[in-house]
Amino acid sequence: MRVIQLLDKLHDRDSFDCGNEALNQFFKQTARQHIQKGLSRTFVLVDTEQSENVLAFFSLSLCEVRTEKLPPKFAKKYPSLISGVKLARLAVAKSMQRQGIGSILMIEAMQRAVVVANNAGIVGLFVDAKDNAAKAYYERYGFISLKDTPLEMFLPLQTIAQIIEPS
Repeated sequence: MRVIQLLDKLHDRDSFDCGNEALNQFFKQTARQHIQKGLSRTFVLVDTEQSENVLAFFSLSLCEVRTEKLPPKFAKKYPSLISGVKLARLAVAKSMQRQGIGSILMIEAMQRAVVVANNAGIVGLFVDAKDNAAKAYYERYGFISLKDTPLEMFLPLQTIAQIIEPS
C-alpha cells in the first residue's frame, strides 16, 4: 500500500532520482532543512512495505502574489496582495514515471491547499512550471498562466473544489 508522509530522516533521500538534477539536489540536500526552518513542507509517497524508499515527493509553501499578475477576471475580485499555497516542487522517481503518480501527488497537494484555505484563507494553488512541457502538464489540471509570465501559474480554489469534490 502506498501512503504520503512528511519527509523525515528515516526516508532514503540519497537513492532518489527523478532525472532532474535540481530536483534531486533539493530533495537530497535542502528539503529537510526547509522543514526544520519552517520554510516549506516536503511530502513523500512511499510503499508501506519499504517505507524508507521514496517513490515521489512534492513540496508546499505559502506565497503572496500581487493581484495585478492574475488574469483580469480574477484580479478584479481581490485586494492588491493575495495569499496562496505554492506547489514549490513535484518529482517522481524515474522508475515510477508515467504511472499516474504525479496525479496522486497533485490531488494531495490540492487537498492540502483546501485545508489551508479552510483554516487561514488563500485564493488557490500557485506553481512555477520549469518549462513548456511542465506548463502543459499543469494546464491539464486547470492551471492558468499569470499575466506576462506564462510559466507562473494559478489554480483557483473553485477549480480545485471541482476536481477533488465533483458534483
